[in-house]
Amino acid sequence: MYARSTTFRDRPDAMEAGLAYVRDEVFPAVQQIEGCIGLSCLADRTSGRCVTTTAWASEEAMRASDALVAPLRERGAEIFAQRPEVQVWEVALMHRERPVTDGACARVTWTAGAPSSADSNVELFRDTVLPQAVQIPGFLSTSLLIDRQTGRGALATVWESREAMAASRETASRMRNEAVERMAEQVIEVAEFDVAVAHLRLPELV
Repeated sequence: MYARSTTFRDRPDAMEAGLAYVRDEVFPAVQQIEGCIGLSCLADRTSGRCVTTTAWASEEAMRASDALVAPLRERGAEIFAQRPEVQVWEVALMHRERPVTDGACARVTWTAGAPSSADSNVELFRDTVLPQAVQIPGFLSTSLLIDRQTGRGALATVWESREAMAASRETASRMRNEAVERMAEQVIEVAEFDVAVAHLRLPELV
């Protein structure tokens, strides 16, 4: 499975209009495209960052959708008055402990490492980090996206509420530091978001 993320930054004034566009126009449109298996949208209303991710059954389906998705992205660029960052990923892991609920939040960790270590890093996360993460109160789900060409990764954990996410910070930080040391990866950024749209239909992949 594959995913495409589209990120707009630094426009809190455009956030609500942008989210309405994703909910009312982008999501209905992309779910009609062959091979699409859902969409999620994360929003940081303070910084004005909005990350919309579409998931696809195969790399071929994702690539085939480019021409259909491009006009939707152009309209988003008009609303946010900027060009988005677009990143393509392979979905390396997906685990859903419980369904996403209203008020859910997400913490995303972006990493960089050696492309040759991608498979071993995914295995370490699956076997070592995930069993610990599911024990943290308020944990709902996690997904790990990787770019095999560059070695970049994006790990998202979803929590039932902002309070649960805040309570997990110390434990998550310790686990993250231990994991990246073992993986020989570098943490580029950690950010927290509201889950504004949650319609991913990704199957379990561990």
